[in-house]
Amino acid sequence: MIKSYKFRRHLANGFIYLFLIVMGIIWVSPFVYLVMHSFRGEGLIAVDYLIPKQWTLQNYIDLFTGAGGNAALNFPRWFLNTFIVACFSCVISTISVLMVSYAFSRLRFKARKKFMNVGMILGMFPGFMTMIAIYYLLKAMGLTQTLVALVICYSCGAGLGFQISKGFFDTIPRALDEAATIDGATKNQIFWKIILPMSKPIVVYTVLTSFIGPWTDFILAKIIMGDNREYYTVAIGLQLMQQSDFINTYYKQFLAGSVVVAVPITLLFLKMQKYYVEGVTAGGVKG
Repeated sequence: MIKSYKFRRHLANGFIYLFLIVMGIIWVSPFVYLVMHSFRGEGLIAVDYLIPKQWTLQNYIDLFTGAGGNAALNFPRWFLNTFIVACFSCVISTISVLMVSYAFSRLRFKARKKFMNVGMILGMFPGFMTMIAIYYLLKAMGLTQTLVALVICYSCGAGLGFQISKGFFDTIPRALDEAATIDGATKNQIFWKIILPMSKPIVVYTVLTSFIGPWTDFILAKIIMGDNREYYTVAIGLQLMQQSDFINTYYKQFLAGSVVVAVPITLLFLKMQKYYVEGVTAGGVKG
């Protein structure tokens, strides 16, 4: 009886592991193809074999130097634009999210619950519903086709994503605040000098999410930038390389650019994944 049970359990586990392996291979295959063919030397567009026959770094060199292509497709400028927007948005968004989260966690004021409920309800609506309205508001202010417009759009509504950070602050004992208040510290001093130094996991989590969003966004950036290629981000630039006018020349550079774009956020995540996980798990303890 015991042997029969163990056999069935091992058989079931074997099928589960086999299924997970197959799914993992399917999931990883496009990334493997992308990386390998970014070093491909032969051919101009997609091929039906996995392993390149010739290996070269020329695709990456051409990507950053613009050799052999259209000068209007300026990947280094797009990369710099994206980096600038992501950094400014990250700083503003992180400060906004943490301050709003601390206020809802520690302060008790009239309509606090109502503000939290409104924020959660607004967060349920997908962002693309307001993109057209945002575009016309920016156009009325003369901010379309500028990097400033992207920073405003990515950072102004960041405070609505306070739920996880608030949950983390709820786990920090209020006795620390009370002791600091007795010693004469203000709410501002308590936040910057006591709470934040103890909140490294949630700070790292907020920084990562605030940076990755602008770095990978395409739809909003495309609507705001229109046809102004000088201020394109890498997401729009890579999509432009896939258009019929450029794909025959830029397909391999597109693959190389996709790898280059993934490198910063991959390294950042690998470096800080410990704190990222701690921030998510601790932030989900209390609401």
